[in-house]
Amino acid sequence: MRHLLVLKYIEKIARTGSLRSAAEELGITASALNRRILSIEEELGVEIFERHPAGLRPNIAGEILLKHIRDQLADMDRVKSRIADLSGMRAGHINIATTREVVQFFLPALIKQHMAEFPAVTFGVNLCERGEAEASLLDNSNDIAIVFDPLRQKELQTVASVAQQMYCIMSTEHPLAGKEWLKIYDCADYPMYLPKRPEGIRQVLDSIAAKVGITLAPALESNSLDLLRLMAQDSQALTFALEVNLRPELAKDRLVAVPLDSQGLAKGLLVAGHLRGRTLPVAAARFLENVSKILALKYS
Repeated sequence: MRHLLVLKYIEKIARTGSLRSAAEELGITASALNRRILSIEEELGVEIFERHPAGLRPNIAGEILLKHIRDQLADMDRVKSRIADLSGMRAGHINIATTREVVQFFLPALIKQHMAEFPAVTFGVNLCERGEAEASLLDNSNDIAIVFDPLRQKELQTVASVAQQMYCIMSTEHPLAGKEWLKIYDCADYPMYLPKRPEGIRQVLDSIAAKVGITLAPALESNSLDLLRLMAQDSQALTFALEVNLRPELAKDRLVAVPLDSQGLAKGLLVAGHLRGRTLPVAAARFLENVSKILALKYS
């Protein structure tokens, strides 16, 4: 709606930190955008941006206004989604914050399925570091968080939570490849390729190792799970993956997955939810409901 345009202008400048970049994304001239902002500041009787050589940054008044703007935009998205739902269009936009464990195989399959059923629904998927996905819900920049081993439970209204089995990934020719189960100390004599801290997988592995008095000393660390898996091919090295991000048809990569004993510790949880106290737009709520059903079917 037209009255929301000015609010979107302010939000876009805050996100880009640049008048010129925001103007380009909005399809207007920088001078026209600047006039709009000056007009708003005149109406409010206070500046809302600090001007720096590197760009613009919201000041305290701007942050207060931004919180209001983002709430207003989120409310309008929810209204549009409900209206579309009533008319049978099943339309809307869904922003998802997620982590590396989820984005590899599980989430793409869900989104493809949902888009086939509801082609008018669009998605934004934002890959976050551990702890950032839940935090991103606070300003409504994301509607849903789907994460492994979340750090910020206080903000998160959990809708689905399932335990995840840890697997050790290795070459099909590896001496441990024929084992039915592995203990962490079985792995200690071989090079380990591990996710960097504070990734959720690494947190779980460190806890399992500490339970038996082992300190993991990886030969390679990376925040790319694909790199770790590919590096394990045709080598004596071991890497690890959760059930949710086990690559389908691992054998094609000459790899095998063997479950890892968690040494009596609780398994890490894959969690899906939204900001506590927020009513989601219909499109996002429907998708989250579908996520919950799939998680229950696959992992419960």
